[in-house]
Amino acid sequence: MQGTPRGHYFDPRPAARHQRRTVSLILPDVSMELVTDRGLFSPDRIDPGTSFLLADGPPIPVQATDLLDLGCGYGPIAATLARRAPGATVWAVDVNERARQLCRENVERLGLPDVRVVEPEEVPADVRFDAVWSNPPIRIGKQALHDLLLGWLARIRAGGELVLVVHKHLGADSLHRWLAEHGHPTERLGSRGGYRLLRTVVGRAQP
Repeated sequence: MQGTPRGHYFDPRPAARHQRRTVSLILPDVSMELVTDRGLFSPDRIDPGTSFLLADGPPIPVQATDLLDLGCGYGPIAATLARRAPGATVWAVDVNERARQLCRENVERLGLPDVRVVEPEEVPADVRFDAVWSNPPIRIGKQALHDLLLGWLARIRAGGELVLVVHKHLGADSLHRWLAEHGHPTERLGSRGGYRLLRTVVGRAQP
């Protein structure tokens, strides 16, 4: 990602020295330990936005076949989706190679064989998603974020959904408006601690 400042979790090859640790993800229906490292997003704990997304996000679509964790980090979203939808393939994508490696290790240790951890470009062009879940990389910049979301929205099946968690102070409300203005009606499912939980259903008519 040319022009990205060094040391960010969206660097393809983080320069931070390794310091692995284990964090706990505890939800009403899922409990697991995940290994993290420096150079990743929220390495010291499960980010509160991610916790909100996983605790209060909508049910996985019935008979889902392909799900996407966009910006998987070390894998809390991907692993939870795989536990909740054991018949689906979960695609976990991230530009950060350290994140991908840890995500692979975590899902393998947890016994989740249907999680495929890949670079964004490695997702086959014909794959379409029933749901895309993300705590998106807001700090890559507004235009880059918009391009990222539009690209993956185009790969969601009609009736499928994009589910995001974004903090108010990082532009959740303006992103909500932007999605609607670009033909993707979006609803706020909830709010907690400044975080907004947003859902866009692809193909839904504008109100």
